[in-house]
Parts: sequence; C-alpha cells; structure tokens
Amino acid sequence: MNQTLTAVEGITVGHAEMVERPTGCTVILAPAGTVAGVDVRGGAPGTRETDLLSPTKMIQEVHAVVLSGGSAFGLAAADGVMRFLEARGLGFDTGVARVPIVPAAVLFDLAVGARPEIRPNEDCGRRAAEAATTAPVREGSVGAGMGASVGKLAGPGRAMRGGLGSAAFHLDHGLVVTALVAVNAVGDIVDPLNGRLVAGARAEDGKALAGAHDALLTGTGWTGPLQNTDPASVLAGTNTTIGVVATNARLTQAQATKVAEMAQDGFARTIFPAHTPWDGDTLFCLATGTWEVSVAATDLLQIGALAATATANAVLRGVRRARGLPGLPAASDLGTV
Repeated sequence: MNQTLTAVEGITVGHAEMVERPTGCTVILAPAGTVAGVDVRGGAPGTRETDLLSPTKMIQEVHAVVLSGGSAFGLAAADGVMRFLEARGLGFDTGVARVPIVPAAVLFDLAVGARPEIRPNEDCGRRAAEAATTAPVREGSVGAGMGASVGKLAGPGRAMRGGLGSAAFHLDHGLVVTALVAVNAVGDIVDPLNGRLVAGARAEDGKALAGAHDALLTGTGWTGPLQNTDPASVLAGTNTTIGVVATNARLTQAQATKVAEMAQDGFARTIFPAHTPWDGDTLFCLATGTWEVSVAATDLLQIGALAATATANAVLRGVRRARGLPGLPAASDLGTV
C-alpha cells in the first residue's frame, strides 16, 4: 500500500535535482477542483501566493504546489510549473488566458555545497513537473530535501543532513490523509514515541549528538554544551521546514486552513525548537474532495489529528532516509536510525 502523499487519488509528485551543489525542488500537481489552505509560522518564511489561500480571498482552488531549496531564489521554480501547466491548458480562466495557481515555499540551503550561485530555477520546476507521477514518493536526499540540514544550534559545522519524507494514513471507511515534508530545521529531530534524538547538533567530536533540548532548557544558551555558537553562525546555516498535507476529503478553504494549522503540531512534536526566529515553517493543505462524505466538525478534528501525525512521521522518515555528505553526516551515519 502506498504510504506517501500520492496515496491521495489524483495527486502526483515529481522531483528535480541540481547535483552540482546539491539542491533541488519538489512539485505536487493537484487534480481539478483541489481546494487549498496554508499555515505559515516561524520568523523567516519564503513563500509565494500564500495570501491568495486565505478563506477571505476569491481563489479557492490550486493547480500545483512547489517546494524548493535555494532560499528566495528558489521561488523561480514555480515559474517553470506555471509554464508546464499553461502549455496543457490548465489554470484559472480569466477570459483572456488561463493562469495556473501555483503557491510555493522555499527553504534556505545556499550554504550547503559551497556554490550558492546554483539554485533551483524555472527549468528545475519544469523538470519536476514533467517527472510527476502517482508512484510512491521517493524520499531522503531528493528534490527539495537535497540541500536540507538540521541541528544548527552549534553552528553549521556541527549540523547533520536533513531530507524529504512522506507518510500516509488509510482509514477503513475510505478517508486518506497524507503528508510530505522537506526537513531543514535549525533544531534537533526527536522521535516523539520514545523521546530519543534522531539527528541534530553534534558534539565536538562530531560522532555524537549534543542535545539542544538540555542546553536551551538549562539556560546555558549559546555557550554551554553547544560551544562556539552565536546567532550569526546559526544564521549562516539558515533553515526552514516546509511541506504539504493532503486528503481526499471534501473541505472548504477555511477547513483546509484549519487542517494546515493542526498539522503544524507535527513539527512541534519532532523538531526542537520549532517555529524559531530563523525558521519559516510552512505547511499547505490540499483537499481533493474525491471522498464523497460530508465533513462535520468531528471529522475535521480527526483529519487534522491525522495530518499532524502524518507530518511528524514524514519528518522522521525524511531524516532517517537521508544520505550523508562530507562534513554533513546523516542519521544513518551516526547510528541513530
């Protein structure tokens, strides 16, 4: 059974990578009639068309969502997806042209790979859209997760590699709730089931995890167990975790926005600290409406709860499936998987 975002019928996902740095983008193509909401948190978001997804705005449906590396430069990947959709006659009909609605969010990975001039562009977005498929989503060091890193509270030199993960829930009565996340947090990654560190700021020897939780909660701040650290070095690594939750339920835009808000709890469960001044954590919610059941308040609660757990699971899967780089080990390299 498909346990990734594409378990929702009609949704397709494609990745494109720029291995020279490395970085990349991930495109989620939505079937006709997909309603979208969004929740943006943290102090440093990089987004496109998120204001349009407010329940008070005219547009209710989207055609695709783009997740990309490259910081604000990576927003250009959405242009390639718009060209891809326009060529296929898809978009909001303005009477003179069809305008594809393609919200996007980016993460900062310019410090990974030493060639910040290489970042996702229009061609990257187009290639990812062309590669989109209903197959289970490839996870780990792929797409928007190519340049992702985590655990930067001891400085970028003691960080670990992040990644892209996905997870899904299938209920017996037909409801499907899924998530896809590119994990690039300033904080550590924690398994909420047992409280164990999966990845994060490494100790001075580089072979063990320092534990940002204890350092921050004991008030040692930047100078305790996390030595040689100051805000400027954290900014040099910079951050942000971005993703999409999707369901086959029929939701209004207000309901989709509420699900996106609830799904952010998945970040809070697995990332410590989450929603920081240096993260721009952003989650979109896509609702395709193919599950022909009226969503009551109790159903919305269940969908949001499932979305939060799927998001948490996707964070863990992305980090656990990442592959290490020189100087940027993965969880599998440290034996924490």
